[in-house]
Amino acid sequence: MTIHETQNVPLFAADDGTIRVQGTRVSFDSIIHHFNLGATAEQIAHKFPAVPLTDIYACITYYLNHREEVEDYLRQQESEADASQQLLETDPQHRRSSVEMRERLLARWAVRHQAA
Repeated sequence: MTIHETQNVPLFAADDGTIRVQGTRVSFDSIIHHFNLGATAEQIAHKFPAVPLTDIYACITYYLNHREEVEDYLRQQESEADASQQLLETDPQHRRSSVEMRERLLARWAVRHQAA
């Protein structure tokens, strides 16, 4: 038997900087998030059926072997998401659109419930 000293990790960096599992749109962040919540690899595979179980194990292994580096990446991703959320929440056009959509949905809901 030959022991291979390197392991291919099925990850790639998308154009937006998000790390995803090769061949899927599933983010590395999502897999690690569920792992850190206590989910097993099998439970994660059930949640993300597009990702083979072996790839989930490879992602978890990569995380455990590069924890500090991955945690830095996750913090950066969270910071960028918070900044985007802040921009949306303070954008008057977005707020107006949200209010208008909510009003349309409530009006539809009212019409459906009046007919019932």
